[in-house]
Amino acid sequence: MIGRAEEQSQLQLVEREEVEDEEDLFEAIDKLTAHGINAGDVKKLQDAGIYTCNGLMMHTKKSLTGIKGLSEAKVDKICEAVEKIVNFGYITGSDALLKRKQVVRITTGSQALDELLGGGIETSAITEAFGEFRSGKTQLAHTLCVSTQLPINMKGGNGKVAYIDTEGTFRPDRIIPICERFGMDAGAVLDNIIYARAYTYEHQYNLLLGLAAKMAEEPFRLLIVDSVIALFRVDFTGRGELADRQQKLAQMLSRLIKIAEEFNVAVYMTNQVIADPGGGVFISDPKKPAGGHVLAHAATIRLMFRKGKGEQRVCKVFDAPNLPEAEAISFFI
Repeated sequence: MIGRAEEQSQLQLVEREEVEDEEDLFEAIDKLTAHGINAGDVKKLQDAGIYTCNGLMMHTKKSLTGIKGLSEAKVDKICEAVEKIVNFGYITGSDALLKRKQVVRITTGSQALDELLGGGIETSAITEAFGEFRSGKTQLAHTLCVSTQLPINMKGGNGKVAYIDTEGTFRPDRIIPICERFGMDAGAVLDNIIYARAYTYEHQYNLLLGLAAKMAEEPFRLLIVDSVIALFRVDFTGRGELADRQQKLAQMLSRLIKIAEEFNVAVYMTNQVIADPGGGVFISDPKKPAGGHVLAHAATIRLMFRKGKGEQRVCKVFDAPNLPEAEAISFFI
């Protein structure tokens, strides 16, 4: 796979059938028919956005019985069949290490930022970038649209990109100069990006549900949500709706985590900042990421972006399980 990619300077996405390692990542839901589940019930699962056995095990039995036409008895039978196909029990630490080796790191296009992130944006994880407007969050999203499509040996992900835009900030014309920089064909790169504009938080959630069908069929490596919080701040107002907002936000973030792990996809989401009145007297302009604890717990890696001098941008690791707190200064995206 890599040898062929080296032969071609232009991008060639490797067909899923040719990638042997991919087969271990997930089992298609239609394999249930070989274990006594009828095709009609499998179709009902697919209509509900469940396309893999791994994805099915991420649902509670209560949510599965909520699918029209699936009784408790049927759900029990389906869950028994899935357990025969996929091992969801304990594994050894050695097996867990092998699983970590399937993680791909996608270059950000900035050496300073890649070093900060230990190689790039990780698959099977959620990377959150928060900061004020014009701090570089959306620009990085556009760069990742291109770098994700590079071959693995060129620090890419050799996969397609899904982009959910809640603020109307995606600009396909900005992709073209980034392609030129990486020496790639802009037409092919744009064809490998699927884009959707979301207008309500419900629309945003439904777009995520529909993604499973596409990701089960084609090799995706990146999902961008820009921005994750904007529509929640518009559709829920005042303190009276805060609890409901946070619950709905938690459900959507849970869906993002499942997509990241189910399909070994990198999730890059941008977040807004809010004024922090309790930020202390020593901070001249205290700001904190929106979304509260619900969003903080969902993100694997949190990056804080701010403007530096002139065109400089500063990125700081705000929170990460395996990265030291550090800054990349004047990285150019």
